[in-house]
Amino acid sequence: MIRGFYTILGSERARMVVFLSWVVLYGVAQGLAMLTLVPITENLLDGDLSAAAKWLWPLAVLVLICAVSAYIQSLKGMTMALYAMRMLHHRLGDHMVTLPLGWFTRERIGDVSQIAVKGTMFVGSTGAHYITPVVVNTVSSVVVVLGICFFDWRIGLLMVAGTLVLMYVGKLSSQFLSKAERRKRAEAVKVNNRVLEYARCQAVLRAFGAADSAHVPLAEALGQQARVGKSMLWRSILGILLNGLTVQVVFSAVLALGAWLAVAGHIEPALLVAVFGLAARFFGPIGELAELGSTLRMSTDEINRITGVLDTDRMPVPDQPKPITEPGAVELSKVAFGYDNGTPVLRDVSLRAQPGTMTALVGPSGSGKSTIFRLIARFYDVDGGSVKVGGTDVRDQETGALMGQLSQVFQDVYLFDDTLWENIKLGRPDATDDEIRAAAETAGVTSIVDRLPDGWQTVVGEGGSALSGGERQRVSIARALLKDAPIVLFDEATSALDPENESHVAESIRRLADRSTVIVIAHKLSTVIAADQIVVLDDEGGVDDIGTHDELLGRGGRYTEFWNQRTAAAGWTLTPSS
Repeated sequence: MIRGFYTILGSERARMVVFLSWVVLYGVAQGLAMLTLVPITENLLDGDLSAAAKWLWPLAVLVLICAVSAYIQSLKGMTMALYAMRMLHHRLGDHMVTLPLGWFTRERIGDVSQIAVKGTMFVGSTGAHYITPVVVNTVSSVVVVLGICFFDWRIGLLMVAGTLVLMYVGKLSSQFLSKAERRKRAEAVKVNNRVLEYARCQAVLRAFGAADSAHVPLAEALGQQARVGKSMLWRSILGILLNGLTVQVVFSAVLALGAWLAVAGHIEPALLVAVFGLAARFFGPIGELAELGSTLRMSTDEINRITGVLDTDRMPVPDQPKPITEPGAVELSKVAFGYDNGTPVLRDVSLRAQPGTMTALVGPSGSGKSTIFRLIARFYDVDGGSVKVGGTDVRDQETGALMGQLSQVFQDVYLFDDTLWENIKLGRPDATDDEIRAAAETAGVTSIVDRLPDGWQTVVGEGGSALSGGERQRVSIARALLKDAPIVLFDEATSALDPENESHVAESIRRLADRSTVIVIAHKLSTVIAADQIVVLDDEGGVDDIGTHDELLGRGGRYTEFWNQRTAAAGWTLTPSS
Protein backbone atom coordinates (compact mmCIF):
# COMPACT_ATOMS: atom_id res chain seq x y z
CA MET A 1 0.00 0.00 0.00
CA ILE A 2 2.77 2.44 0.93
CA ARG A 3 4.63 1.63 -2.28
CA GLY A 4 1.47 2.24 -4.31
CA PHE A 5 0.81 5.50 -2.48
CA TYR A 6 4.38 6.60 -3.18
CA THR A 7 4.00 5.71 -6.87
CA ILE A 8 0.85 7.75 -7.47
CA LEU A 9 2.14 10.81 -5.61
CA GLY A 10 4.36 11.79 -8.52
CA SER A 11 5.76 15.25 -7.86
CA GLU A 12 4.64 15.15 -4.22
CA ARG A 13 6.86 12.16 -3.29
CA ALA A 14 9.30 14.35 -1.35
CA ARG A 15 6.48 15.18 1.07
CA MET A 16 5.96 11.48 1.71
CA VAL A 17 9.67 10.91 2.36
CA VAL A 18 9.68 13.67 4.99
CA PHE A 19 6.44 12.38 6.49
CA LEU A 20 7.71 8.78 6.69
CA SER A 21 10.97 9.95 8.29
CA TRP A 22 9.05 11.47 11.18
CA VAL A 23 6.78 8.43 11.43
CA VAL A 24 9.77 6.06 11.61
CA LEU A 25 11.36 8.26 14.29
CA TYR A 26 8.08 8.11 16.20
CA GLY A 27 8.02 4.30 15.93
CA VAL A 28 11.66 3.86 16.99
CA ALA A 29 11.22 6.18 19.98
CA GLN A 30 8.05 4.35 21.00
CA GLY A 31 9.76 0.96 20.78
CA LEU A 32 12.78 2.14 22.77
CA ALA A 33 10.50 3.71 25.37
CA MET A 34 8.77 0.36 25.83
CA LEU A 35 12.14 -1.39 26.18
CA THR A 36 13.21 0.96 28.98
CA LEU A 37 10.26 -0.36 30.98
CA VAL A 38 12.03 -3.74 31.27
CA PRO A 39 14.98 -2.58 33.43
CA ILE A 40 12.70 -0.22 35.34
CA THR A 41 10.26 -3.03 36.18
CA GLU A 42 13.06 -5.51 36.92
CA ASN A 43 14.82 -3.13 39.34
CA LEU A 44 11.56 -2.20 41.05
CA LEU A 45 10.72 -5.86 41.64
CA ASP A 46 14.25 -6.41 42.99
CA GLY A 47 13.80 -3.43 45.32
CA ASP A 48 16.60 -1.37 43.75
CA LEU A 49 14.85 2.02 43.49
CA SER A 50 17.98 4.01 42.66
CA ALA A 51 18.77 1.78 39.67
CA ALA A 52 15.17 2.06 38.48
CA ALA A 53 15.28 5.85 38.82
CA LYS A 54 18.30 6.08 36.51
CA TRP A 55 16.20 4.72 33.67
CA LEU A 56 13.53 7.41 34.12
CA TRP A 57 15.70 10.04 32.38
CA PRO A 58 16.08 8.06 29.13
CA LEU A 59 12.37 7.26 29.32
CA ALA A 60 11.51 10.96 29.70
CA VAL A 61 13.67 11.89 26.70
CA LEU A 62 12.07 9.15 24.59
CA VAL A 63 8.58 10.23 25.63
CA LEU A 64 9.41 13.81 24.62
CA ILE A 65 10.71 12.59 21.24
CA CYS A 66 7.50 10.57 20.79
CA ALA A 67 5.34 13.60 21.54
CA VAL A 68 7.23 15.94 19.19
CA SER A 69 7.50 13.43 16.34
CA ALA A 70 3.84 12.43 16.72
CA TYR A 71 2.76 16.07 16.42
CA ILE A 72 5.00 16.83 13.43
CA GLN A 73 4.16 13.62 11.54
CA SER A 74 0.46 14.33 12.07
CA LEU A 75 0.83 17.75 10.43
CA LYS A 76 3.02 16.36 7.64
CA GLY A 77 0.60 13.49 7.03
CA MET A 78 -2.44 15.71 6.77
CA THR A 79 -0.62 18.15 4.47
CA MET A 80 0.62 15.28 2.30
CA ALA A 81 -2.89 13.81 2.06
CA LEU A 82 -4.41 17.14 0.98
CA TYR A 83 -1.71 17.66 -1.63
CA ALA A 84 -2.14 14.06 -2.78
CA MET A 85 -5.89 14.49 -3.34
CA ARG A 86 -5.39 17.75 -5.21
CA MET A 87 -2.61 16.26 -7.30
CA LEU A 88 -4.64 13.12 -8.10
CA HIS A 89 -7.58 15.21 -9.25
CA HIS A 90 -5.27 17.18 -11.54
CA ARG A 91 -3.50 14.07 -12.85
CA LEU A 92 -6.77 12.26 -13.52
CA GLY A 93 -8.24 15.31 -15.23
CA ASP A 94 -5.13 15.99 -17.31
CA HIS A 95 -4.88 12.34 -18.35
CA MET A 96 -8.54 11.84 -19.19
CA VAL A 97 -8.54 14.70 -21.68
CA THR A 98 -5.87 12.80 -23.62
CA LEU A 99 -7.81 9.52 -23.79
CA PRO A 100 -9.76 8.49 -26.89
CA LEU A 101 -13.36 9.66 -26.54
CA GLY A 102 -14.45 6.14 -27.36
CA TRP A 103 -12.90 5.05 -24.05
CA PHE A 104 -15.66 6.83 -22.14
CA THR A 105 -18.30 4.12 -22.15
CA ARG A 106 -21.24 4.26 -19.78
CA GLU A 107 -19.65 1.71 -17.45
CA ARG A 108 -16.32 3.51 -17.40
CA ILE A 109 -17.95 6.86 -16.69
CA GLY A 110 -19.60 5.36 -13.60
CA ASP A 111 -16.31 3.82 -12.50
CA VAL A 112 -14.31 7.00 -13.13
CA SER A 113 -16.82 9.12 -11.21
CA GLN A 114 -16.34 6.87 -8.18
CA ILE A 115 -12.57 6.91 -8.56
CA ALA A 116 -12.39 10.70 -8.92
CA VAL A 117 -14.59 11.35 -5.87
CA LYS A 118 -14.64 8.41 -3.45
CA GLY A 119 -11.39 6.80 -4.57
CA THR A 120 -9.19 9.86 -4.21
CA MET A 121 -10.90 10.77 -0.93
CA PHE A 122 -10.29 7.27 0.43
CA VAL A 123 -6.65 7.28 -0.65
CA GLY A 124 -6.14 10.71 0.92
CA SER A 125 -7.81 9.55 4.13
CA THR A 126 -5.54 6.51 4.20
CA GLY A 127 -2.48 8.72 3.87
CA ALA A 128 -3.64 11.00 6.65
CA HIS A 129 -4.92 8.42 9.15
CA TYR A 130 -3.72 4.88 8.39
CA ILE A 131 -0.11 5.02 7.20
CA THR A 132 1.00 6.27 10.62
CA PRO A 133 -0.39 3.37 12.71
CA VAL A 134 0.86 0.83 10.16
CA VAL A 135 4.43 2.17 10.11
CA VAL A 136 4.60 3.00 13.83
CA ASN A 137 3.26 -0.39 14.91
CA THR A 138 5.60 -2.18 12.50
CA VAL A 139 8.72 -0.23 13.48
CA SER A 140 8.03 -0.30 17.21
CA SER A 141 7.33 -4.05 17.06
CA VAL A 142 10.66 -4.69 15.30
CA VAL A 143 12.49 -2.62 17.93
CA VAL A 144 10.73 -4.49 20.74
CA VAL A 145 11.52 -7.91 19.27
CA LEU A 146 15.19 -7.00 18.86
CA GLY A 147 15.24 -5.74 22.45
CA ILE A 148 13.65 -8.92 23.80
CA CYS A 149 16.26 -10.94 21.91
CA PHE A 150 18.87 -8.93 23.85
CA PHE A 151 17.21 -9.77 27.19
CA ASP A 152 16.49 -13.43 26.31
CA TRP A 153 17.20 -14.79 22.85
CA ARG A 154 14.89 -17.80 23.23
CA ILE A 155 11.77 -15.76 23.91
CA GLY A 156 12.87 -13.33 21.22
CA LEU A 157 13.18 -16.06 18.58
CA LEU A 158 9.76 -17.44 19.51
CA MET A 159 8.25 -13.98 19.07
CA VAL A 160 9.95 -13.64 15.67
CA ALA A 161 8.50 -17.00 14.63
CA GLY A 162 5.10 -15.99 15.98
CA THR A 163 5.25 -12.77 13.99
CA LEU A 164 5.92 -14.72 10.79
CA VAL A 165 2.92 -16.95 11.55
CA LEU A 166 0.75 -13.87 12.10
CA MET A 167 1.90 -12.40 8.78
CA TYR A 168 1.04 -15.65 6.96
CA VAL A 169 -2.41 -15.83 8.56
CA GLY A 170 -2.99 -12.17 7.71
CA LYS A 171 -2.10 -12.87 4.08
CA LEU A 172 -4.58 -15.78 3.98
CA SER A 173 -7.29 -13.56 5.45
CA SER A 174 -6.50 -10.90 2.86
CA GLN A 175 -6.85 -13.36 -0.01
CA PHE A 176 -10.08 -14.64 1.55
CA LEU A 177 -11.54 -11.13 1.47
CA SER A 178 -10.07 -9.68 -1.71
CA LYS A 179 -12.44 -11.43 -4.14
CA ALA A 180 -15.50 -10.29 -2.18
CA GLU A 181 -14.16 -6.73 -2.03
CA ARG A 182 -13.68 -6.65 -5.81
CA ARG A 183 -17.24 -7.92 -6.32
CA LYS A 184 -18.57 -5.32 -3.91
CA ARG A 185 -16.78 -2.54 -5.78
CA ALA A 186 -18.11 -3.78 -9.13
CA GLU A 187 -21.65 -3.89 -7.75
CA ALA A 188 -21.25 -0.36 -6.35
CA VAL A 189 -20.42 0.89 -9.86
CA LYS A 190 -23.51 -0.86 -11.26
CA VAL A 191 -25.72 0.66 -8.56
CA ASN A 192 -24.26 4.10 -9.25
CA ASN A 193 -25.09 3.75 -12.96
CA ARG A 194 -28.61 2.48 -12.21
CA VAL A 195 -29.33 5.35 -9.81
CA LEU A 196 -28.24 7.89 -12.42
CA GLU A 197 -30.34 6.09 -15.03
CA TYR A 198 -33.37 6.08 -12.72
CA ALA A 199 -33.02 9.81 -12.04
CA ARG A 200 -32.51 10.76 -15.68
CA CYS A 201 -35.33 8.58 -17.01
CA GLN A 202 -38.11 9.84 -14.75
CA ALA A 203 -40.00 11.31 -17.70
CA VAL A 204 -40.08 7.93 -19.46
CA LEU A 205 -40.96 6.01 -16.30
CA ARG A 206 -43.81 8.36 -15.45
CA ALA A 207 -45.09 8.34 -19.01
CA PHE A 208 -45.56 4.57 -18.74
CA GLY A 209 -46.82 4.58 -15.16
CA ALA A 210 -43.70 2.94 -13.77
CA ALA A 211 -42.51 5.71 -11.45
CA ASP A 212 -44.57 4.60 -8.45
CA SER A 213 -43.45 0.98 -8.66
CA ALA A 214 -40.02 -0.48 -8.10
CA HIS A 215 -37.62 0.10 -10.96
CA VAL A 216 -36.60 -3.48 -11.64
CA PRO A 217 -33.01 -2.87 -12.89
CA LEU A 218 -32.26 -0.61 -9.91
CA ALA A 219 -33.92 -2.98 -7.44
CA GLU A 220 -31.94 -5.91 -8.82
CA ALA A 221 -28.67 -3.97 -8.62
CA LEU A 222 -29.38 -2.94 -5.01
CA GLY A 223 -30.33 -6.49 -4.10
CA GLN A 224 -27.16 -7.90 -5.60
CA GLN A 225 -25.09 -5.26 -3.82
CA ALA A 226 -26.73 -6.22 -0.51
CA ARG A 227 -25.97 -9.91 -1.08
CA VAL A 228 -22.36 -9.21 -1.95
CA GLY A 229 -22.04 -6.90 1.06
CA LYS A 230 -23.43 -9.59 3.36
CA SER A 231 -20.95 -12.12 2.00
CA MET A 232 -18.10 -9.68 2.50
CA LEU A 233 -19.23 -8.97 6.09
CA TRP A 234 -19.12 -12.65 7.00
CA ARG A 235 -15.72 -13.07 5.39
CA SER A 236 -14.45 -10.01 7.25
CA ILE A 237 -15.71 -11.33 10.60
CA LEU A 238 -14.07 -14.70 9.99
CA GLY A 239 -10.79 -12.99 9.08
CA ILE A 240 -10.83 -10.87 12.26
CA LEU A 241 -11.60 -13.93 14.40
CA LEU A 242 -8.81 -15.93 12.76
CA ASN A 243 -6.27 -13.15 13.29
CA GLY A 244 -7.35 -12.65 16.90
CA LEU A 245 -7.16 -16.38 17.64
CA THR A 246 -3.66 -16.58 16.14
CA VAL A 247 -2.46 -13.67 18.30
CA GLN A 248 -3.77 -15.39 21.43
CA VAL A 249 -2.13 -18.71 20.50
CA VAL A 250 1.26 -17.09 19.85
CA PHE A 251 1.07 -15.05 23.08
CA SER A 252 0.15 -18.18 25.04
CA ALA A 253 3.18 -19.94 23.56
CA VAL A 254 5.41 -17.06 24.73
CA LEU A 255 3.92 -17.28 28.23
CA ALA A 256 4.44 -21.04 28.32
CA LEU A 257 8.07 -20.75 27.20
CA GLY A 258 8.76 -18.01 29.72
CA ALA A 259 7.21 -20.02 32.55
CA TRP A 260 9.30 -23.07 31.64
CA LEU A 261 12.47 -20.98 31.52
CA ALA A 262 11.70 -19.51 34.95
CA VAL A 263 10.95 -22.91 36.50
CA ALA A 264 14.15 -24.32 34.97
CA GLY A 265 16.14 -21.41 36.40
CA HIS A 266 17.20 -20.00 33.03
CA ILE A 267 15.70 -16.55 33.64
CA GLU A 268 15.19 -14.36 36.67
CA PRO A 269 11.52 -14.07 37.75
CA ALA A 270 11.70 -10.27 37.87
CA LEU A 271 13.08 -10.11 34.34
CA LEU A 272 10.45 -12.61 33.18
CA VAL A 273 7.62 -10.44 34.53
CA ALA A 274 9.07 -7.40 32.76
CA VAL A 275 9.47 -9.34 29.50
CA PHE A 276 5.91 -10.66 29.77
CA GLY A 277 4.64 -7.10 30.14
CA LEU A 278 6.63 -6.04 27.10
CA ALA A 279 5.40 -9.05 25.11
CA ALA A 280 1.81 -8.17 25.95
CA ARG A 281 2.46 -4.65 24.70
CA PHE A 282 4.11 -6.10 21.58
CA PHE A 283 1.09 -8.15 20.53
CA GLY A 284 -1.21 -5.13 20.82
CA PRO A 285 0.23 -3.36 17.74
CA ILE A 286 0.39 -6.68 15.88
CA GLY A 287 -3.34 -7.16 16.48
CA GLU A 288 -4.02 -3.60 15.33
CA LEU A 289 -2.15 -4.31 12.09
CA ALA A 290 -4.41 -7.30 11.47
CA GLU A 291 -7.51 -5.17 12.09
CA LEU A 292 -6.21 -2.55 9.65
CA GLY A 293 -5.80 -5.21 6.97
CA SER A 294 -9.21 -4.62 5.38
CA THR A 295 -8.66 -0.86 5.18
CA LEU A 296 -5.20 -1.34 3.71
CA ARG A 297 -6.51 -3.75 1.09
CA MET A 298 -9.29 -1.37 0.11
CA SER A 299 -6.78 1.46 -0.13
CA THR A 300 -4.50 -0.69 -2.28
CA ASP A 301 -7.43 -1.57 -4.55
CA GLU A 302 -8.35 2.11 -4.91
CA ILE A 303 -4.73 2.96 -5.72
CA ASN A 304 -4.73 0.20 -8.34
CA ARG A 305 -7.94 1.60 -9.85
CA ILE A 306 -6.44 5.09 -10.02
CA THR A 307 -3.24 3.69 -11.49
CA GLY A 308 -5.31 1.73 -14.00
CA VAL A 309 -6.83 4.95 -15.32
CA LEU A 310 -3.50 6.79 -15.32
CA ASP A 311 -1.84 3.88 -17.15
CA THR A 312 -4.49 3.78 -19.88
CA ASP A 313 -2.86 4.45 -23.22
CA ARG A 314 -3.43 7.95 -24.50
CA MET A 315 -4.61 8.71 -27.99
CA PRO A 316 -1.33 8.52 -29.95
CA VAL A 317 0.07 11.96 -30.71
CA PRO A 318 2.65 12.44 -33.49
CA ASP A 319 6.13 13.51 -32.47
CA GLN A 320 6.28 15.81 -35.51
CA PRO A 321 2.74 16.92 -36.44
CA LYS A 322 2.10 17.64 -40.08
CA PRO A 323 0.43 20.89 -41.21
CA ILE A 324 -2.88 20.93 -43.01
CA THR A 325 -2.57 21.32 -46.76
CA GLU A 326 -6.20 21.70 -47.88
CA PRO A 327 -8.33 23.65 -45.39
CA GLY A 328 -11.94 22.52 -45.25
CA ALA A 329 -11.44 19.20 -47.06
CA VAL A 330 -12.49 15.86 -45.58
CA GLU A 331 -11.56 12.53 -47.13
CA LEU A 332 -12.09 8.92 -46.06
CA SER A 333 -10.10 6.36 -48.02
CA LYS A 334 -10.89 2.62 -47.80
CA VAL A 335 -11.87 3.00 -44.13
CA ALA A 336 -12.59 -0.13 -42.10
CA PHE A 337 -13.64 0.07 -38.46
CA GLY A 338 -15.29 -1.92 -35.69
CA TYR A 339 -15.91 -1.27 -32.00
CA ASP A 340 -14.60 -3.38 -29.13
CA ASN A 341 -16.91 -6.31 -29.85
CA GLY A 342 -15.05 -6.87 -33.12
CA THR A 343 -18.09 -6.60 -35.39
CA PRO A 344 -17.22 -4.47 -38.46
CA VAL A 345 -19.26 -1.27 -38.62
CA LEU A 346 -17.64 0.31 -41.67
CA ARG A 347 -16.26 -1.65 -44.62
CA ASP A 348 -14.09 -0.08 -47.32
CA VAL A 349 -15.71 3.36 -47.01
CA SER A 350 -14.35 6.04 -49.32
CA LEU A 351 -15.76 9.54 -49.75
CA ARG A 352 -14.54 13.09 -50.17
CA ALA A 353 -16.14 16.36 -49.08
CA GLN A 354 -14.77 19.30 -51.06
CA PRO A 355 -14.07 22.54 -49.20
CA GLY A 356 -17.13 24.77 -48.94
CA THR A 357 -19.65 22.08 -49.94
CA MET A 358 -22.42 20.27 -48.10
CA THR A 359 -22.40 16.47 -47.97
CA ALA A 360 -25.44 14.57 -46.70
CA LEU A 361 -25.08 11.08 -45.22
CA VAL A 362 -28.19 8.92 -45.57
CA GLY A 363 -28.80 5.28 -44.81
CA PRO A 364 -30.62 2.91 -42.48
CA SER A 365 -30.05 2.83 -38.73
CA GLY A 366 -26.80 1.08 -37.91
CA SER A 367 -25.22 1.80 -41.28
CA GLY A 368 -22.35 3.76 -39.68
CA LYS A 369 -23.33 7.40 -40.19
CA SER A 370 -22.53 8.46 -36.62
CA THR A 371 -19.40 6.31 -36.68
CA ILE A 372 -18.10 8.30 -39.67
CA PHE A 373 -18.51 11.47 -37.60
CA ARG A 374 -16.61 9.89 -34.70
CA LEU A 375 -13.75 8.87 -36.96
CA ILE A 376 -13.51 12.32 -38.55
CA ALA A 377 -13.29 13.85 -35.06
CA ARG A 378 -10.89 11.04 -34.06
CA PHE A 379 -12.95 9.68 -31.21
CA TYR A 380 -11.41 6.41 -32.40
CA ASP A 381 -8.64 5.43 -34.81
CA VAL A 382 -9.55 3.44 -37.90
CA ASP A 383 -8.72 -0.26 -38.19
CA GLY A 384 -7.83 0.16 -41.85
CA GLY A 385 -7.54 2.95 -44.39
CA SER A 386 -7.22 6.61 -43.48
CA VAL A 387 -9.21 9.70 -42.53
CA LYS A 388 -7.88 13.05 -43.70
CA VAL A 389 -9.05 16.42 -42.42
CA GLY A 390 -7.61 19.51 -44.04
CA GLY A 391 -5.66 17.28 -46.41
CA THR A 392 -3.70 15.61 -43.57
CA ASP A 393 -4.28 12.27 -41.85
CA VAL A 394 -5.92 12.89 -38.48
CA ARG A 395 -3.30 10.61 -36.87
CA ASP A 396 -0.59 13.05 -37.98
CA GLN A 397 -2.24 16.06 -36.35
CA GLU A 398 -2.21 17.37 -32.80
CA THR A 399 -5.57 17.01 -31.08
CA GLY A 400 -5.90 20.76 -30.63
CA ALA A 401 -5.15 21.42 -34.30
CA LEU A 402 -7.70 18.83 -35.40
CA MET A 403 -10.43 20.07 -33.08
CA GLY A 404 -9.73 23.63 -34.19
CA GLN A 405 -10.90 22.68 -37.69
CA LEU A 406 -14.15 21.11 -36.54
CA SER A 407 -17.44 22.27 -35.11
CA GLN A 408 -19.86 19.57 -34.06
CA VAL A 409 -23.61 19.81 -33.65
CA PHE A 410 -24.90 16.64 -32.07
CA GLN A 411 -28.43 15.32 -32.13
CA ASP A 412 -28.35 14.82 -28.36
CA VAL A 413 -27.08 18.23 -27.27
CA TYR A 414 -25.52 18.50 -23.82
CA LEU A 415 -25.52 21.89 -22.12
CA PHE A 416 -23.60 22.57 -18.94
CA ASP A 417 -25.25 23.65 -15.72
CA ASP A 418 -24.32 27.27 -16.37
CA THR A 419 -25.87 30.35 -17.91
CA LEU A 420 -27.17 30.41 -21.46
CA TRP A 421 -24.52 33.00 -22.31
CA GLU A 422 -21.63 30.86 -21.05
CA ASN A 423 -22.94 27.79 -22.87
CA ILE A 424 -22.78 29.67 -26.17
CA LYS A 425 -19.45 31.28 -25.33
CA LEU A 426 -18.00 27.78 -24.97
CA GLY A 427 -17.75 27.74 -28.76
CA ARG A 428 -15.02 30.40 -28.61
CA PRO A 429 -14.14 31.64 -25.12
CA ASP A 430 -12.30 34.72 -26.45
CA ALA A 431 -15.26 35.91 -28.54
CA THR A 432 -16.57 39.43 -28.02
CA ASP A 433 -20.07 40.13 -26.76
CA ASP A 434 -21.12 41.34 -30.20
CA GLU A 435 -19.88 38.13 -31.83
CA ILE A 436 -21.77 36.01 -29.31
CA ARG A 437 -24.98 37.95 -29.88
CA ALA A 438 -24.57 37.72 -33.67
CA ALA A 439 -24.14 33.93 -33.52
CA ALA A 440 -27.12 33.64 -31.18
CA GLU A 441 -29.24 35.80 -33.47
CA THR A 442 -28.39 33.69 -36.52
CA ALA A 443 -29.18 30.46 -34.65
CA GLY A 444 -32.47 31.83 -33.33
CA VAL A 445 -31.39 31.83 -29.68
CA THR A 446 -32.34 35.46 -29.03
CA SER A 447 -36.02 34.56 -29.27
CA ILE A 448 -35.46 32.07 -26.44
CA VAL A 449 -33.87 34.71 -24.24
CA ASP A 450 -37.06 36.79 -24.08
CA ARG A 451 -39.01 34.09 -22.27
CA LEU A 452 -36.29 33.10 -19.79
CA PRO A 453 -36.56 34.60 -16.29
CA ASP A 454 -33.00 35.96 -16.18
CA GLY A 455 -32.43 36.36 -19.90
CA TRP A 456 -28.88 35.58 -20.98
CA GLN A 457 -27.90 34.87 -17.38
CA THR A 458 -30.50 32.13 -16.90
CA VAL A 459 -28.93 28.89 -15.67
CA VAL A 460 -30.13 26.24 -18.10
CA GLY A 461 -29.70 23.29 -15.70
CA GLU A 462 -27.69 20.10 -16.05
CA GLY A 463 -27.85 18.91 -19.63
CA GLY A 464 -29.94 21.98 -20.54
CA SER A 465 -33.02 20.70 -18.73
CA ALA A 466 -34.59 24.18 -18.69
CA LEU A 467 -34.77 24.21 -22.51
CA SER A 468 -36.62 22.09 -25.04
CA GLY A 469 -34.81 19.73 -27.40
CA GLY A 470 -35.10 22.13 -30.31
CA GLU A 471 -33.90 25.05 -28.20
CA ARG A 472 -30.89 23.06 -27.02
CA GLN A 473 -29.98 22.32 -30.63
CA ARG A 474 -30.22 26.03 -31.44
CA VAL A 475 -27.72 26.74 -28.66
CA SER A 476 -25.44 24.05 -30.08
CA ILE A 477 -25.70 25.64 -33.53
CA ALA A 478 -24.85 29.03 -32.02
CA ARG A 479 -21.70 27.47 -30.59
CA ALA A 480 -20.76 26.15 -34.03
CA LEU A 481 -21.42 29.51 -35.66
CA LEU A 482 -19.37 31.29 -33.01
CA LYS A 483 -16.44 28.91 -33.44
CA ASP A 484 -16.53 29.52 -37.20
CA ALA A 485 -14.55 26.35 -37.94
CA PRO A 486 -13.87 25.40 -41.57
CA ILE A 487 -15.67 22.05 -41.14
CA VAL A 488 -19.02 21.41 -39.44
CA LEU A 489 -20.34 17.97 -38.51
CA PHE A 490 -24.10 18.29 -38.13
CA ASP A 491 -26.35 15.51 -36.84
CA GLU A 492 -29.94 16.49 -37.61
CA ALA A 493 -32.54 15.71 -34.99
CA THR A 494 -34.59 12.66 -35.93
CA SER A 495 -37.47 13.72 -33.70
CA ALA A 496 -40.00 16.16 -35.08
CA LEU A 497 -39.25 19.77 -34.18
CA ASP A 498 -41.92 22.41 -33.93
CA PRO A 499 -42.14 24.67 -37.01
CA GLU A 500 -40.26 27.54 -35.34
CA ASN A 501 -37.32 25.37 -34.26
CA GLU A 502 -37.23 23.52 -37.58
CA SER A 503 -37.14 26.79 -39.48
CA HIS A 504 -34.23 28.08 -37.37
CA VAL A 505 -32.31 24.82 -37.74
CA ALA A 506 -32.78 24.74 -41.53
CA GLU A 507 -31.70 28.37 -41.86
CA SER A 508 -28.67 27.70 -39.65
CA ILE A 509 -27.59 24.80 -41.85
CA ARG A 510 -27.74 27.09 -44.87
CA ARG A 511 -25.70 29.74 -43.05
CA LEU A 512 -23.11 27.17 -42.01
CA ALA A 513 -22.92 25.82 -45.57
CA ASP A 514 -22.19 29.33 -46.87
CA ARG A 515 -19.03 29.63 -44.80
CA SER A 516 -17.88 26.05 -44.05
CA THR A 517 -17.69 22.50 -45.30
CA VAL A 518 -20.79 20.84 -43.84
CA ILE A 519 -21.24 17.10 -43.43
CA VAL A 520 -24.72 16.35 -42.17
CA ILE A 521 -26.47 13.18 -41.11
CA ALA A 522 -29.66 14.06 -42.93
CA HIS A 523 -33.18 13.04 -41.94
CA LYS A 524 -35.19 15.82 -43.57
CA LEU A 525 -35.94 15.87 -47.28
CA SER A 526 -35.14 19.57 -47.61
CA THR A 527 -31.63 18.98 -46.26
CA VAL A 528 -31.04 16.06 -48.61
CA ILE A 529 -32.09 18.05 -51.69
CA ALA A 530 -29.90 21.02 -50.73
CA ALA A 531 -26.74 18.90 -50.43
CA ASP A 532 -23.99 19.21 -53.04
CA GLN A 533 -23.47 15.47 -52.78
CA ILE A 534 -25.28 12.64 -51.06
CA VAL A 535 -23.49 9.57 -49.69
CA VAL A 536 -25.78 6.56 -49.45
CA LEU A 537 -24.69 3.93 -46.93
CA ASP A 538 -25.96 0.36 -46.97
CA ASP A 539 -26.90 -1.73 -43.94
CA GLU A 540 -23.51 -3.48 -43.94
CA GLY A 541 -21.48 -0.30 -43.41
CA GLY A 542 -20.42 0.22 -47.00
CA VAL A 543 -21.00 3.02 -49.51
CA ASP A 544 -23.85 2.11 -51.85
CA ASP A 545 -23.71 5.23 -54.05
CA ILE A 546 -22.56 8.86 -54.16
CA GLY A 547 -24.04 11.69 -56.21
CA THR A 548 -26.47 14.59 -56.30
CA HIS A 549 -30.15 14.14 -55.64
CA ASP A 550 -31.05 14.10 -59.34
CA GLU A 551 -28.18 11.78 -60.24
CA LEU A 552 -29.11 9.25 -57.57
CA LEU A 553 -32.79 9.30 -58.47
CA GLY A 554 -31.85 8.77 -62.10
CA ARG A 555 -29.80 5.70 -61.21
CA GLY A 556 -32.53 4.16 -59.06
CA GLY A 557 -31.49 1.70 -56.37
CA ARG A 558 -31.30 2.17 -52.60
CA TYR A 559 -31.51 5.97 -52.65
CA THR A 560 -34.69 5.88 -54.74
CA GLU A 561 -36.21 3.54 -52.16
CA PHE A 562 -35.15 5.90 -49.38
CA TRP A 563 -36.61 8.89 -51.19
CA ASN A 564 -39.91 7.18 -51.94
CA GLN A 565 -40.29 6.08 -48.32
CA ARG A 566 -39.61 9.57 -46.99
CA THR A 567 -41.91 11.33 -49.43
CA ALA A 568 -44.66 8.84 -48.64
CA ALA A 569 -44.18 9.39 -44.91
CA ALA A 570 -44.22 13.16 -45.39
CA GLY A 571 -47.76 12.88 -46.73
CA TRP A 572 -49.13 10.96 -43.79
CA THR A 573 -51.91 12.61 -41.79
CA LEU A 574 -53.76 11.59 -38.67
CA THR A 575 -57.51 11.13 -39.10
CA PRO A 576 -60.11 10.43 -36.41
CA SER A 577 -61.28 6.84 -36.22
CA SER A 578 -64.78 6.15 -37.37
